[in-house]
Amino acid sequence: QVQLAESGGGLVQAGGSLRLSCAASGTIVRLNVRAWYRQGPGKQRELVAFISSGGTEIYADSVKGRFTISRANGQDTLYLQMNSLKPEDTAVYYCNTPPGFSYVPWGQGTQVTVSS
Repeated sequence: QVQLAESGGGLVQAGGSLRLSCAASGTIVRLNVRAWYRQGPGKQRELVAFISSGGTEIYADSVKGRFTISRANGQDTLYLQMNSLKPEDTAVYYCNTPPGFSYVPWGQGTQVTVSS
């Protein structure tokens, strides 16, 4: 059973930064886990960023220029560096496969709360 584990969330003031991490019971690369999603209060889950098959980083317009997705050198951990956080970034953040690929079972996510 694949298990995804997101971590690094917390409470931060607007303008602050957080770095989220994603690990898996299997290797991130083998599982094709290279995307971050989020689900804000009362909202549907949305795509935040992903790494394309060619290695290009793709971002939602709402986070472009503020968030950076990356993988560790050994590619066993996926990261999301979030800078200049805004209250509207408040959400539970999840890692998983990018659009067009079958999802692996969702993890618990990590809560990010940005206060104004």
